[in-house]
Amino acid sequence: MLDNKLIFDANAILRYILDDIPEHADVVEKAINERESLALPEVIAEVVYILTKHYNIERKETVENIVNFLNETNDKNEILRLALKTFSETNFDFVDCILYANSNQYDIFTFDRKLSKFMQPPTKPRKSTTA
Repeated sequence: MLDNKLIFDANAILRYILDDIPEHADVVEKAINERESLALPEVIAEVVYILTKHYNIERKETVENIVNFLNETNDKNEILRLALKTFSETNFDFVDCILYANSNQYDIFTFDRKLSKFMQPPTKPRKSTTA
């Protein structure tokens, strides 16, 4: 049986966040109030890209807007929320932040040295041994 949750696409989320087409924002708000819903990381990645690159909205404000949307939908995706938090606090692109957020559950294979180092827990200095 289908879970029957509602998944919003990027355009719907953008209309809700930006409220640039009030009729569309109202329809999205009504859907949020009537149905259980969730946000896919792939869709949020597109929303992040559009808000930061097309609308030139700062990272922190972008994250605040998306988190507010997630709160309205009662979406509890902790990995997505950690990715958003990481995005607001670092210079990594959002997809790298999603990878980082998943690094507690999965081993991440990357050639990106900065990301790889960021994912590694700090290590204690090794004691030097003399022969």
